[in-house]
Amino acid sequence: MAVDVKPDLDVAGVLDKALSGERISDDDARVLLTSRELVRIGRAAHELRNRRTEPGRVTFIVDRNLNYTNVCYTDCNFCAFYRRPGDVREGYVLPKPVIFKKIEETIALGGTGVLMQGGHNPDLGIDWYEDLFRSIKARYPIHLHALSPSEVQHIARKDKLTTSDTLSRLRDAGLDSIPGGGAEILSDRVRRIISPQKTKSEEWLGVMRAAHRLGMSTTATMMWGHVETLDERIDHLRQIRDLQDEMSGFRAFISWTFQPDNTALAEQVTWFPTSVDYLLMQAVSRIYLDNVDHIQSSWVTQGMKVGQVALFYGADDLGSIMIEENVVSAAGTTYRAGVEDFLHTIRNAGFRPSQRDTLYRTVRDYDLAA
Repeated sequence: MAVDVKPDLDVAGVLDKALSGERISDDDARVLLTSRELVRIGRAAHELRNRRTEPGRVTFIVDRNLNYTNVCYTDCNFCAFYRRPGDVREGYVLPKPVIFKKIEETIALGGTGVLMQGGHNPDLGIDWYEDLFRSIKARYPIHLHALSPSEVQHIARKDKLTTSDTLSRLRDAGLDSIPGGGAEILSDRVRRIISPQKTKSEEWLGVMRAAHRLGMSTTATMMWGHVETLDERIDHLRQIRDLQDEMSGFRAFISWTFQPDNTALAEQVTWFPTSVDYLLMQAVSRIYLDNVDHIQSSWVTQGMKVGQVALFYGADDLGSIMIEENVVSAAGTTYRAGVEDFLHTIRNAGFRPSQRDTLYRTVRDYDLAA
C-alpha cells in the first residue's frame, strides 16, 4: 500500500477530529488508509465503538445461511457458488421439506433466524417466494433475513412489478429484513468488471431506500480486495453513510475480502489484502461510518483469530456461528465455529458474550467468565 512520507501528523489530526465528534471526510479516510498507523487508528476506532455501543460487551447470533437455489444467470466472475440455468447436474432449488428441516435444526440449536439468499433463478417468481415465506411463518417462529437487493430487483423485473410493490408483497408474506449482499463495491466501473449483469450501484441503493421507507431494517456490506481502487472503497463508504443520513435504515456494516479460489476473477487480481489490511479497513469503516451502530467482524473470511483481534479495531459484533454456509466455502474458505467457540473467543479477548437476534435484540447474556 502507498504510504505518505510523514503520515503521523496527518493521522493524528484526523483521529483527533473523529474523537472530538467531527465527521471525517473522504480525504481524511484516504490519509488513514494510506498510513502505517494501524495500532493508533485501531485504538481510536475502539474508542468510538465503545461510545456507540456497550463497552465490554460483544454480540453474536445463532442463525443459518440457507441458500435456497444456486441457479443464477448473472455470471458474476467473483462467485464460485452459482450454476447456470439448465445445469441439471449441479443446479438446484431446495424443496420445502428440506428448507423446513434446516429451519428445525436451526431452532433446535438455539437459532433465531435464517439468512436466505440464492441466485437469480429465472424460474422463480414472486408467487414462489410468497408461498415459501408464508409456509415458513405458518410453521416456525423464525426471523427471515432474506433476499439481497439484486434478488429483489430480479423478482421485480421477472414479474413486472415496482421495487416497492415487490418489497411490500414479500414483507406481507413474511420477509422481516434484508441483507446487504450484492453491494460488492458501489462503483459501476468495478461492477462492469465483476458483475456486469447484476444491479448497478444506484439500483442497489434504490432497493435499500425503498425497504427503509417501508420500515424494513437492512444491513450494508462491502466485498473488497479485487479490482477496486482505494478511492472506490472510500466512495462506497460515503454512499452508505449518505443513505444512512437520509433513511437511518442500516443497523450494521460488514465488510470482507474477496475469496479468490475457484473464481474467474482471481486471474485479474494482482493484490490480495493481508490481515493488517483487513483490520485497517475495518477500523476506518468504524471511524467513517459515524451513523451506523454496529460493525461486524468477518471471522468467516479471516479466521477466528483475526476475527477476535478485530474486536479491538472497531467491531462490536462477531456475527453468526454459521450453522451452514455455502457461498464463501465454495471459494475455498471453510472456517467453522459453534457457540462454545464464540464464547471462548469473546471471553478470551476480555469481553462479555451476548447472543442477539437479527435486529440486535438480546436473546441471552452470558457471564464474563465461564
